Amino acid sequence: LQLVESGGGLVQPGGSLRLSCAASGFTLANYAIGWFRQVPGKVREGVLCANARDETTRWGDSVKGRFTISRDNAKNTVYLQMNNLEPDDTAVYYCAVDPKYYCSISVENYPTWGQGTQVTVSS
Repeated sequence: LQLVESGGGLVQPGGSLRLSCAASGFTLANYAIGWFRQVPGKVREGVLCANARDETTRWGDSVKGRFTISRDNAKNTVYLQMNNLEPDDTAVYYCAVDPKYYCSISVENYPTWGQGTQVTVSS
């Protein structure tokens, strides 16, 4: 199982970015997916997640109303759309998958992770 994130970069406050998480070696639609982020020196934080085979989403408190998740099953890829970005959103962002149906935003529930992509929000 392999996950590869892309789409990170530098964006101004109030701007948007879309991160991609491409899967290989398995069918991503059959897995719960989670997005997480981490700042150096801090614990990894759950951003949001989606159940397997549907779009039911759970959000971390800091991003609700600004971030959304979507899947493109034909491309075996999941996306994190981030709007109205704030400097506190600066972090390395990771996608992860769990073979269970129901997702969670708890790090310990995810056995498979991507390598991460840096997002920097700064003027």
